[in-house]
Amino acid sequence: MPYLIDAHEDLAWNWLCFKTDYSRPLQEIRAAETGVIDERRGGSTLFGWDEYSRGQVALVFGTMFMAPKKYSSGDWDVATFASNKEYGELIHRSVDYYRMLADTHPEKFRRVLTRSDLAAILAPHKETTLAAKKPLGIVNLIEGAEGLGSMEELEEWWQLGARLLGPVWGGTRFCGGTIEGKSFTSEGHELLHALSSIGYILDVAHMNDVSIATALDEYEGTVIASHANCRWLLNAPSNQRHFSEENVRRMIERGGVIGVMPYARFLRTDWDFRDPSRHVTLDDMANHIDAICQIAGNCDHAAIGTDFDGGFGWPCVPDGVNSIGDMQKLAPILQKRGYTLEQIEAIFHGNWERILYQALPES
Repeated sequence: MPYLIDAHEDLAWNWLCFKTDYSRPLQEIRAAETGVIDERRGGSTLFGWDEYSRGQVALVFGTMFMAPKKYSSGDWDVATFASNKEYGELIHRSVDYYRMLADTHPEKFRRVLTRSDLAAILAPHKETTLAAKKPLGIVNLIEGAEGLGSMEELEEWWQLGARLLGPVWGGTRFCGGTIEGKSFTSEGHELLHALSSIGYILDVAHMNDVSIATALDEYEGTVIASHANCRWLLNAPSNQRHFSEENVRRMIERGGVIGVMPYARFLRTDWDFRDPSRHVTLDDMANHIDAICQIAGNCDHAAIGTDFDGGFGWPCVPDGVNSIGDMQKLAPILQKRGYTLEQIEAIFHGNWERILYQALPES
């Protein structure tokens, strides 16, 4: 099985809101969370230590996701902010969570801050013999910078371990996004310059079309989309959450990588778990990967960014997927379409590896 790098997992958000302990087996977590947590998350968790191991998951982009208070889902949604101070506190609480995972379970979780860390975490997965221990690497991605107090704070977040940043989720402070906003503001242009000078990887997921185009034109550093699909394959999507063909081409020209999402409603807009005629499968996900590869003429720009547990869980995923461990079922589907093992490995991990080795500091 090709080992997997998953470019978007909202682990800290689930800890802050539900105290989900991903060091436990999947079924233990599900048994403890049956009921209100499943309802608030949007389904049962898709993670658990046993499933990370079964799915040969080597590394994930663990997010620090905080939404503006106006998007709060209720009193239980503690990962929202109404001020720069509250935003900064949530950043620190998220960092504390990732540190706790690595300190409490070093045999299972390790933070990845440098290229040396990356090489160490991937080494067991590159061995031809089964390694006794394969800890999961976590590199941190800030999703949504609306609460940033000052550009100077970006250096602080870097020192805390953030290596990627997506400026927008909901809001208009820096640029247009999925929910609102039009284009980059003057402060947004300043943000791009500050991020580039520090060395952040810029995540353009959640930007609208004009903002993606501006970011790809102006940003001098490495650019990715951690979790986004192909809009032209969807039936009447309601917004610009996913990429147009033009912006896929722009990403390819910039050497970027797009993480395709296996969220059922982002693969089929009329998805209905109760209606077998409107189910989705991993073949639908493969269609989006294939579309990116066809435009590129190679497999160097498509990858995986599940966004699992990020506002949805099981059963809001393709048929046959019960957890992150089942993402391995995608490999034979791609193989049947004519993809070679080398190409499948690029999609599963190689493209994200290239991006990280290109952008992470040496030590």
